[in-house]
Amino acid sequence: MPKRFLLMMLATAIAGCAHRALPPSGPDLLLLGEVHDNMAGHAARAAILRKRVEAGWRPVIAMEQFDTGQQAALDAAMRDCVSAECVVSKVAPAKSGWTWAYYTPVIALAMEYKLPLRAANLSRGDASKIVKGGFADALPAELIARYQLDALPASLLTAQETEVRDSHCGALPESMVSPMAKAQIARDVVMAETMRTHAATGVVLIAGNGHVRKDIAVPFWLRRDGMAPRAVGFLEPASDATAFDDIERIPATERPDPCAGFKAPKAG
Repeated sequence: MPKRFLLMMLATAIAGCAHRALPPSGPDLLLLGEVHDNMAGHAARAAILRKRVEAGWRPVIAMEQFDTGQQAALDAAMRDCVSAECVVSKVAPAKSGWTWAYYTPVIALAMEYKLPLRAANLSRGDASKIVKGGFADALPAELIARYQLDALPASLLTAQETEVRDSHCGALPESMVSPMAKAQIARDVVMAETMRTHAATGVVLIAGNGHVRKDIAVPFWLRRDGMAPRAVGFLEPASDATAFDDIERIPATERPDPCAGFKAPKAG
């Protein structure tokens, strides 16, 4: 059975058993998380977003899966294509690392309702520049100043460093932990800036749970800017729910131990 139809079936099944129902008309700044490899979670999120759009909400859709430098190509594809698969084929690199079948329902929704689609993420190349040389090597000076990245709160940096260590199985050279945490912060800031730009008309961010955490990720920067985002985590059983405003419980995905045979990158 094609993945697209399987996703639709999963969406129908899951939509009725979410942990907490979201209101039909959403806040202006909504963040919907994901576990990247959890197909059921992607289907549940797509169903929730579709329901809100069908109820009348017309947000800009910002996506972590596209880098900001891809916006021109994304605009052209959204104009010229007749299917979400066409958009992906024209914009996404062949080896991007994303399972695009999980995201085509969101892109298709944007096409159906003529919703603006925004590339929201920092590119891997720019993230690598930050790891090697700091924020100024990849981010505009005005962005660094607006978010006061030269004076990061110690608690925020410490928490992001912990996330980096844990996500690399505790095997990352310590000299790389803080630079990689700063690259993660830069991604959050770039996504926050995308959302801030479209706050007046309403915007939803499609991103991993790590980016929609209200304590240290994109919502942190929006609140610091005086805004009121709503962060929804799509969480497998037993996952900590305290970092989100709302949660949707999703079935766990069977996966091999991510730390088995893990090889940490070497310090530069």
